[in-house]
Amino acid sequence: MSEQTVRVCFLSDDVAFAEPLARALGYGFSVRPAGDVRSSELRDWCDVVLLDLRGANGNADLEPRLRVLDEIRATPSARPVVSLCDDGRNQAVFRAIEHGSYDTVTAPPNVVELRLILLRAYRFHGAMQEIERLRATTHSSGKLHELLGVSSAMQELFTLAQKIAPCDVSVLITGETGTGKELLARAIHQLSSRQARPLVAFSCANLPENLIEDELFGHEKGAFTGALALRRGRIEAADQSTLFLDEIGDLALGLQPKLLRVLQERSFERLGGNNTLHVNIRLICATNRNLAEMVQEGRFREDLYYRLNVVQMHLAPLRERRDDVPLLAQHFLELSAHEFKRKAKRFSRIALQALEDHAWPGNVRELQNTVQRAVVLTEGPTVEIEHLPIAMRGGCETVPLNRSYEEEVRDFKRRLILRTLRGCGWRKAESARSLGVARGYLHRLINQLGIQETEEEGSSAAAARTPSRAIPVLPPPNRVM
Repeated sequence: MSEQTVRVCFLSDDVAFAEPLARALGYGFSVRPAGDVRSSELRDWCDVVLLDLRGANGNADLEPRLRVLDEIRATPSARPVVSLCDDGRNQAVFRAIEHGSYDTVTAPPNVVELRLILLRAYRFHGAMQEIERLRATTHSSGKLHELLGVSSAMQELFTLAQKIAPCDVSVLITGETGTGKELLARAIHQLSSRQARPLVAFSCANLPENLIEDELFGHEKGAFTGALALRRGRIEAADQSTLFLDEIGDLALGLQPKLLRVLQERSFERLGGNNTLHVNIRLICATNRNLAEMVQEGRFREDLYYRLNVVQMHLAPLRERRDDVPLLAQHFLELSAHEFKRKAKRFSRIALQALEDHAWPGNVRELQNTVQRAVVLTEGPTVEIEHLPIAMRGGCETVPLNRSYEEEVRDFKRRLILRTLRGCGWRKAESARSLGVARGYLHRLINQLGIQETEEEGSSAAAARTPSRAIPVLPPPNRVM
């Protein structure tokens, strides 16, 4: 028996039964009788509710007590309910389970059985609380289900996902191709109350209008030539769950009113059918397009846009969250090494530097493919620069490993300044403000380090070792900008 006392609230009109019940349960249990557990004091005190359904065989007696069960289940941090019934075969048992009772016990109860069920309900509640606590703190470790990220942009996204996931609001996820929009949708689904049912995903990209309509709404037998049997669509399959529509910007204008009706009325008809079907779904959409601009151009319905855009979440491209590259690269390395049975365990310093410096136009998907290729090519425990694509090496493969401290600092300065200049469109004043230095000092560094405006960021290491035409030094300003 656990040293923790299980506090049982006995919810019954037969208050006198609570005393013999407490004596029978014995050590490790504390019983309090109550006619109502809706008061916050008693609700916060107890660990398990024992609901008395004895004598409630007809609907007139049973319904009021089941409403109390519903009210208990609807309270925040609801305690598990064990129902005490007259007979294991009567209506009360099945109705209690239907309304969310954790378990049922037949009266008069077997004391050993009752102790075990109450203790199991208590431990179940404790486990569920721990799961909720872990969910609330998952993002602090740099991971939200399958999404990884330690950058401030991803941490803010994780926090927002934790807040909106329990609420059945529509979510619009924006971001470039390959940033992980479907992974974010799956994380939201897994954090929601609909997690018990699988998420239903569908991409609207590059498909004919009639095919998308059939995929989403389904069809009746004989609806068109070739419709040999009834087919249920994705919307129907997502009932009581989450529907994820990727590339929603590709949805044809003719289908947009139908989707709007599903959101507004939660109803639709299959192709070729007259029966109206009702569904309870949560909709999460994703796009790499600017839907607001499409609305202005008349290519997307304004009313549908506002229905979808209740909460908007933006996944930043990988080039704007370079702090995530080492974490993601190591994760993909471990997955690929396990999949292909390779010995790779780490990246060399210079290989990791090349990964961090790359612009990643294909975002996380490109990084995953690059790491997978590198793991396949390597034979030892370390992925070296030569295992990366040539376009990513930028001359780094010839850098000696015994470089001096001064050389390392100089190379770091070049890469930092070059990256900032490129990010600011080679506007010196804006770059100086971003770096927190005077514009004149920035000009002197550009001259000393031999940075040219035509340079690519990946070639900075090679340029650091070769003479180049320096940008003319301008007179320093009188004040620091």
